[in-house]
Amino acid sequence: MRISYLECTRCGEHLSADRPQNVCPKDGGVLFVRYDLASLKGKVRPADLSGRVASMWRYAEVLPDADPVTLGEGFTPMLPSLCGGGALPRNGAEPRHHTSRELANVFIKDEGLNPTGSFKARGMSAAVTMAKHYGLKKLAAPSAGNAGGALAAYAAAAGIEAHIFMPKDVPLANRMECDYYGARVTLVDGLISDCGRMVAERKDKEGWFDVSTLKEPFRVEGKKTMGYEVAEQLGWKLPHGIIYPTGGGVGMIGMWKAFDEMEELGWIGRERPKMITVQAAGCAPIVKAWEGGKSASEMWAGAATFAAGLRVPKAYGDYLILEILKKSQGAAVAASDDEILAATRHWASVEGVFAAPEGAASLVAYQKLRATGFFRAEDKVVLFNTGSAYKYLDMIEAQERTVRLEPPTAGNIGGIIGPY
Repeated sequence: MRISYLECTRCGEHLSADRPQNVCPKDGGVLFVRYDLASLKGKVRPADLSGRVASMWRYAEVLPDADPVTLGEGFTPMLPSLCGGGALPRNGAEPRHHTSRELANVFIKDEGLNPTGSFKARGMSAAVTMAKHYGLKKLAAPSAGNAGGALAAYAAAAGIEAHIFMPKDVPLANRMECDYYGARVTLVDGLISDCGRMVAERKDKEGWFDVSTLKEPFRVEGKKTMGYEVAEQLGWKLPHGIIYPTGGGVGMIGMWKAFDEMEELGWIGRERPKMITVQAAGCAPIVKAWEGGKSASEMWAGAATFAAGLRVPKAYGDYLILEILKKSQGAAVAASDDEILAATRHWASVEGVFAAPEGAASLVAYQKLRATGFFRAEDKVVLFNTGSAYKYLDMIEAQERTVRLEPPTAGNIGGIIGPY
């Protein structure tokens, strides 16, 4: 669909979408893409989606009218959960299995099955699509890992140069995929915030367009399709709650935007799920701000967690995330690295879902919210796994050594047989 305008989420200023934009020039606010949805109401209905391509581009009417740069992202499965309602086992204990009847209302939205192994593919597909549409030649972004891999892949598919700044201790898979996709990678002795500063300092001199999280409007557009999919896969009735791992928070922001759009289109009513942020205890600026009743977060000092995507000391769109939590009567939950590791193993051994640590944090949050009575057994709740654990094998192994878990060779693996 043709874009009507870009709107600042702080001051409401309208900007043209005829040329590439980053943030609002007046106050640095995040820009949202706005369409003439009123003209679409009644002309496009949920039933019209039947038979369309099984990717995020099936929602073409609410995405930019440009030739997509696509690798098949989106329309990931919504899996009925088998273990969401049971207590996590202690280290070394056998997982407790559950019946489908017991957990009929818990679902896993598995974003690890996207191209490049994470939900970041959605945002970069949309961002690179528009970069190509605008004729941009060089893109740059800081990344805690998966966003860099996604940018590198989609830039390669579009024939655009990608410059990626990553902490030197990102998962090995992220570094290798960026290299193989042909991106120019700079490893930084610091956090994603340090990487972002370097992009900002060099972009004008180098001629890069900055596609950092929430510093251009189209990554939100790609990630909002998760909200459309949740609605479609649940029969156009939103769940009671959505638990979302939050680093930069674009996925949560995008889904909330999608819910407003769907209501305007007449696809859903005014109901909204309770939106739940989960962060690592070693880097939880949104949780701290939420508990303190603040409208913005403070920079988190000494950020540390093996869930690399959650190691974001301050989200650029923190004010939007906190507003969503408030409007939805949601919550913010912190999960320790030990809890995340246990949840990763539990989901894998019971569900058959080898979740990224960030995604496994959703299970920890659900367990805590069930224990406090925030969610009841009958509440329909969607837990987002944002990526594949296959991209974190080195990080997971290192974390297991840190907590002195019993190595797999002493458990289910019989041993190593050498050559004769």
